[in-house]
Amino acid sequence: MPNRVKSYAQLDMLMDNINDVLDITIANIHPFHERLFMNHHKNRREFLQATAAATAAFSMASTATAKTQDGGAVLKGQLFKTLKIGMVGEGKTLTEKFKAAKAAGFGAIELNAPGINAEEVKKAISESGLPVDGSVCGSHWQIRHTDKDPAVRANALKDLKDALIQTEAVGGKTVLLVVGHGNDGPEEEIWERSIENISKALPLAGQLGVGIAIENVWNQFCYDHGGDHSQTAEKYVKYVDEFNSPLVGMQFDIGNHWKYGSMGDWIRQLGKRIIKLDVKGFSRENNRFTKIGEGDLDFTDVCDALAEINFHGWCAAEVGGGNMDRLKEISNNMDEVFNLT
Repeated sequence: MPNRVKSYAQLDMLMDNINDVLDITIANIHPFHERLFMNHHKNRREFLQATAAATAAFSMASTATAKTQDGGAVLKGQLFKTLKIGMVGEGKTLTEKFKAAKAAGFGAIELNAPGINAEEVKKAISESGLPVDGSVCGSHWQIRHTDKDPAVRANALKDLKDALIQTEAVGGKTVLLVVGHGNDGPEEEIWERSIENISKALPLAGQLGVGIAIENVWNQFCYDHGGDHSQTAEKYVKYVDEFNSPLVGMQFDIGNHWKYGSMGDWIRQLGKRIIKLDVKGFSRENNRFTKIGEGDLDFTDVCDALAEINFHGWCAAEVGGGNMDRLKEISNNMDEVFNLT
């Protein structure tokens, strides 16, 4: 039988030892997540005590990840399902759409910003019980941080700041951002332009505790658009690292670059830079996007890679939506490919 704690002095000594261990362990958690946790605790000691159970769970997950019969890692309790608001065809009011998403099996929802009506969204959250986990910066394809025109870049910055403010107002923790387009100039120039412009939003992001989640898309930037599937995530790693901020990470889209490389290996390369996920299917053979789980994307390797980097967080479906039957299909597809049931 283990020794029992017999006095308050022994209990205090035990907690001091636990805190010393946790100081080392918590250092391995992504700084963005630590910052969010710290916003809800008065001091580091309280933070460490409050996260003791979670830290133990993280450690166990990283050393003894369960496997399916096919060999893929089980991500139940690590990966949580969300979706884009535009996918919800069920319901007329926002509250009805939130309720439909929850009934279909999703744990949260992403909105478009700027343009969030905070009062309406808070009402939908209250009446449905479904939280908002983040948003998508809706103007980022047209109003770009890579544009040659300083006035356009100023508007892109304004939209990003507005999205950060509106997202925080409804409880969201990330704003998804497409940083620009390769057609706006030589890679070196648009690289510098976009980092300089986006960095101007970091003080506000820090104040609000909302992260900027860069999505990998077909924008001819940080990869070879005409290349084959032997490419790596090296440029994305360098790009994110150049911000030198825990507030900037990747909302890594698992389906978008299967055409260009191994998604499991990209996840391993990006590691803790991944603060959130998007998912869709893709077929290299037919060169087209598919439903989640269809096509030839190697989800077994993806699950293994996510377990290896100890990913814990939201994964947003980004596929064609529809009525309740379609939403349930998407939710079930996510359960299947990520081994959530």
